[in-house]
Amino acid sequence: MRESKEMATESAKAPAGRGPGWVRLVLVASLALNLVGAGLLAGAWLGHDPKAGPGRCDLAMGPLTAAMTPKDWRAMRPAFLARHPDLGRGPGALEQEYQPLLAALRRDPVDPAAISAALALLTAHNEQRMGSASEVIGAYLTALPAAERAKYVARLEEVLAKARARQARKHG
Repeated sequence: MRESKEMATESAKAPAGRGPGWVRLVLVASLALNLVGAGLLAGAWLGHDPKAGPGRCDLAMGPLTAAMTPKDWRAMRPAFLARHPDLGRGPGALEQEYQPLLAALRRDPVDPAAISAALALLTAHNEQRMGSASEVIGAYLTALPAAERAKYVARLEEVLAKARARQARKHG
């Protein structure tokens, strides 16, 4: 009984609004993974080498973009860059976006609120890019002639079948 009163007293002393450290760590890690996925989408889209063969699979849109051909990427790239001209300026623009996070991470003592705010800003930028990517891909696929759309469907089904086979091998 005495231990539970001591624990209650200790928890009452904890600053309001601050949860256990591991919860913040999990949230930051989750957000970081989301940012990586969105960054991979932008990088795959903008850095796709048409001579490299079939479209790349990125972690953000997976099979949908893995089924794209170099011709598809070339056709969609201008529409995406028109919505996000900053991405066409090279890695400097991306590095600029990360400056608030870098500054927050350098602070000592660490300021969790500054890190959260910087990550929220990065997330907002990446959500905008993901939304644009969905719109551009949707408009592109909608405008494809029936024969080209059928070829895309066949490639998409092949990508999905390969993913299903990988999962089956992986999980027995």
